[in-house]
Amino acid sequence: MENQVEAHPQLDAPEVRAVLFHPRREPPNWRPPQGSSDQRIPVADTIAIGARFHLAGRGSPNLLFFHGNGEIVADYDDIGTAYRQAGINFLIVDYRGYGCSDGEPTATALLADSRRVLTWIREWLHSTGHTGPLAVMGRSLGSAAALELASCQPAAMDALIIESGFAHTGPLLATLGVSQAFLSLRTGEGFRQLTKIRAYAGPTLVIHAERDHLIPLREGQALFDASPASDKTLCIIPEANHNDIFMRAWPAYLSAVAKRLGLPNSAS
Repeated sequence: MENQVEAHPQLDAPEVRAVLFHPRREPPNWRPPQGSSDQRIPVADTIAIGARFHLAGRGSPNLLFFHGNGEIVADYDDIGTAYRQAGINFLIVDYRGYGCSDGEPTATALLADSRRVLTWIREWLHSTGHTGPLAVMGRSLGSAAALELASCQPAAMDALIIESGFAHTGPLLATLGVSQAFLSLRTGEGFRQLTKIRAYAGPTLVIHAERDHLIPLREGQALFDASPASDKTLCIIPEANHNDIFMRAWPAYLSAVAKRLGLPNSAS
């Protein structure tokens, strides 16, 4: 298929996959909330990725969202509804092996699939008459997918948003418990997050929890500092940790995203 990416054999090793990915299946008979719909996005001949679209309107801005490693699209039903009520089309996608998606997750597949997902989303938006701008957002592990797109398809997106993102692959693997044998990654062997964000000069927002124990604030700061964007913002959520960032300050979080998408302050 088109848009092939380089293989990442070290990141695809079983020891690394075991900590990078924690796939969960979608609960049986789960249904999207009112105003939302499920999609299947083909990424390979026999593989499709599950997605859930929370749609506000055809003229609304669009937010393509890649979630964290232990999450699935169904976890975001309440947040998706809040985005829709704020006038944002929230388009959240899973990874291979997550939710109702086919296959098994690997780092190589995550990056390759993100490209195919973006192409499919853009075609879907066009065919269904959605005319608003398209921003790409990645949370935690999802920052790898978002930065892959920022580096290889910058013209296909109108803004970049990174939430709880990591700058350096080795320290993240060490925190997750990967052995020292995998921590001497040479240039080009990790996700290359800093290199990728340097390739995107469009509007950029970096959101990070002040007390993130998994991906420290300095990682988000490093991504922000490396961004060449003339229009960029760093939003630090006070007192928040990696997994309570929404609960701690959802109004401020939503306001920052809405502003990046060109909307007035929609938080309440």
